[in-house]
Amino acid sequence: MRREPEDKQRDAERTKQRIVQAAVEEFAAKGFAGARVSAIADRAGVNKQLISYYFGGKEGLYRELTSQWQSTESGFADPSLSLGELVAGYVRANAANPAFGKLLVWEGLREGEPAHEFVADMRRNVEALRERQRLGELPSSLEPEAVLVALFAMAAAGVAFPQIVRAVYGEDPASPAFAERYAAQVEALLGALAAG
Repeated sequence: MRREPEDKQRDAERTKQRIVQAAVEEFAAKGFAGARVSAIADRAGVNKQLISYYFGGKEGLYRELTSQWQSTESGFADPSLSLGELVAGYVRANAANPAFGKLLVWEGLREGEPAHEFVADMRRNVEALRERQRLGELPSSLEPEAVLVALFAMAAAGVAFPQIVRAVYGEDPASPAFAERYAAQVEALLGALAAG
């Protein structure tokens, strides 16, 4: 029986999704430098040549993961939210998708300068915090750069410091219960900061 073109397309999409899922797991476990294309292919149950075919290699696959995170992020990171609500959304997203948070932690452990796009994105975030200061949501005595670094640390605490979460809360940092409890506290803390 001959396969229809749409069946082939669906198979290709399923294969690409298996590769992406395997890549998330491999990069989260070993970072970009430690991850191997052959290990990703093994996890996905595909020939490693398909990674080059579909994504142009390891770098292209990593870019695809970044693109998928940005797509996820656009669903919860509405800049019109209060700063507390915004960061609480990141806490919940990191708990729901800890592998993506681990990718960011691994990037921080990598030697070298960050990519220009990343630097530009962080500078836009600093400017957004300056605007929040102008609107009175953050005290003007705080450096927006320091606030941004602290916000990233807060949002990624369950991923970056699971041993601290377990020791302090006695909970699994990846659990929805912890994510909700901690997100509410982050939102309250930032609300108190805004109130002065």
